[in-house]
Amino acid sequence: MATSRTSRVDPEPTTGTDSDRVQVLRSDDVSRAVTRIAHEIIERNRGVEGVVVVGLQRGGVWLAEMIVAAISRIEGTPPPLGRLDVSLFRDDISLRPVTPVAVTEIPVDLAGARVVLVDDVLFTGRTVRAALDALNQYGRPSQVQLAVMIDRGHRELPIRPDFVGKNIPTSVDEQVVVGPDGVTLHRRSAS
Repeated sequence: MATSRTSRVDPEPTTGTDSDRVQVLRSDDVSRAVTRIAHEIIERNRGVEGVVVVGLQRGGVWLAEMIVAAISRIEGTPPPLGRLDVSLFRDDISLRPVTPVAVTEIPVDLAGARVVLVDDVLFTGRTVRAALDALNQYGRPSQVQLAVMIDRGHRELPIRPDFVGKNIPTSVDEQVVVGPDGVTLHRRSAS
């Protein structure tokens, strides 16, 4: 398991009408974290032969694309990149209506591959659990690793990421918004 640190970024608070927003990472911080995660993936797997990067729809796809681009710059060859929609594999379908969000595209057979699942935020772990079930439709990987930009805690399942951009302790009612332009924590203001 890789333990990751990013340089501390002093939050820049801005106030909104419904919530207080704190910028946790800027775009250059996200880029540095992506480059570090790419290096860690290469190091852990001793290269990228047999590695397949799979972004979870929707939040993990842009991050997976950035990681694959960084790996390509470092290694000279990109690993295969897939996209996985796990909405029909979730365990909370009975609690709320679920429809497929986006297309699943897995470019290679995953049998025997080392799959790096990529998502933007790890929270309860239920999306990752659903992704593990969904992956079985595309072959049995030899190993599954997890890369996330933000680990915010509050796990309901025993799931832990292998590669992390930044750990952000949050309360359950806070929202983390992640994108290539940065990471923002939204807190509800007491009105």
